[in-house]
Amino acid sequence: MDYFELFDIPVQLKIAKGSLRQKYLSLSRQYHPDHQAQQTAHTEEEVLEASARLNQAYKTLGDEDALIAYVLEQKGVLEREEKYVLPSTFLMEMMDLNEALTEASEDSKETIQNQLKELQNEIYAPVKNIMESYLEGVTSEKELLQVKEYYFKKKYLYRLAHQLDQKL
Repeated sequence: MDYFELFDIPVQLKIAKGSLRQKYLSLSRQYHPDHQAQQTAHTEEEVLEASARLNQAYKTLGDEDALIAYVLEQKGVLEREEKYVLPSTFLMEMMDLNEALTEASEDSKETIQNQLKELQNEIYAPVKNIMESYLEGVTSEKELLQVKEYYFKKKYLYRLAHQLDQKL
């Protein structure tokens, strides 16, 4: 049973946090080991595994990046620990930002943060519609490959933002 089946929700790339949390709380009561205290040892083990799976599913579905990776893996578009080659134009832009980061001062931090936010918006724009209106069986592999590229670009931008925060 995949995470979407477990939560009884359709496969999607954007999940409302509030409804996900409500469903999680309901399921966690159902799968909580304390509610199964009178069961056999074999059943207790199954309940503990189900509870752990529920927690992992909630963590994955509740984190945008983990959710994207999970859906792409389920669709066979992304392999775990895949080394994806980003377009050279993007990498050149990242080299320029990296250079700016090494020379950054407290005064330039806000400028670089704004550049990162602008880039985040630029890379999201082409996949916005796919992300927000994903439909199982309708969204094409080509569209999923666009989401995959977005996912890796976003990870790169996140690392740069993290470096900036660590530096200053």
